[in-house]
Amino acid sequence: MPLAELGRFPRVEAQIIVGRLESEDIPAVAFDGEASIGDGSWLLIPVRVMVDADNLDAARPIVDDAA
Repeated sequence: MPLAELGRFPRVEAQIIVGRLESEDIPAVAFDGEASIGDGSWLLIPVRVMVDADNLDAARPIVDDAA
């Protein structure tokens, strides 16, 4: 299955969202979490939370309810 971007979030929030989705049996992964760590700007770069395209509609309400 192709991955689809669920959203871009601050680094820690992205990890919480991934855990929440996985607790609902929706596999998720955070991309870009280590981007630019060498130059010190890693906290400024949003982390993409990705899910299978087939799970995107099921994942959106979970993230919306958490906000």
